[in-house]
Amino acid sequence: MNNKLEGKVAIVTGASKGIGAAIAKALAAQGAAVVVNYSSSREAAEKVVAEIASAGGKAVAIKANVAKAEEIPQLFTASEAAFGKLDILVNNAGIYEAAPIGSITAESFHKHFDLNVLGVLLASQEATNRFGSEGGVIVNISSVVAQLTPPGIAVYSATKGAVDSLTRAFSRELASRKIRVNSVNPGLVATEGTHAVGFVADVENPTSPLGPVGKVEDISAIVVFLASDDSRWISGQTLTATGQLL
Repeated sequence: MNNKLEGKVAIVTGASKGIGAAIAKALAAQGAAVVVNYSSSREAAEKVVAEIASAGGKAVAIKANVAKAEEIPQLFTASEAAFGKLDILVNNAGIYEAAPIGSITAESFHKHFDLNVLGVLLASQEATNRFGSEGGVIVNISSVVAQLTPPGIAVYSATKGAVDSLTRAFSRELASRKIRVNSVNPGLVATEGTHAVGFVADVENPTSPLGPVGKVEDISAIVVFLASDDSRWISGQTLTATGQLL
């Protein structure tokens, strides 16, 4: 275990699987105490906690659906009860559903924006009220589709474009409070979700129709960098990680 984040406390939303789980484990490996947030699968979240503990780290699983405004303060209060403070928030929780323009419904629109955008906004708002006088760090997990906007996923792409806009706006608003805000825009990464929708047939395949396939560790390493003092002079930035130039 290293110590870039020794003494820090982090909340990672949607951390029971995929990129979120990798981020939680990577932060813990650098010394942070980590809240593994989940909305449905306690078993999966507890597995992540167990893996962190077996590696000598500290973690706790806390249930909250960040698409529901009333559950967000509960998440942060439970986190403080477990670890006493907050230094890092990683807004990772999100939903993805493909639909061409003729199939987009109001229900699907609100489902995406409630979690992918409003959840980021409200969780960030809550974090700013919980950070101490030394400030804090917010890292938003966005997506390269905010820039590429491929057909068939217009609503999802729009949510990620909104996340990048929030990142830039919040970084300026919160700079005087020593709170840094950045976003990471991954390209195609092999996860349970990308397997489920057929984007990645095999985690070892180097490419797919959408380009090079990354691993969750490729993204978690970037989040560790943005959460640590190594990036102390970086805020309001969108770091695109696709394995190649766009």
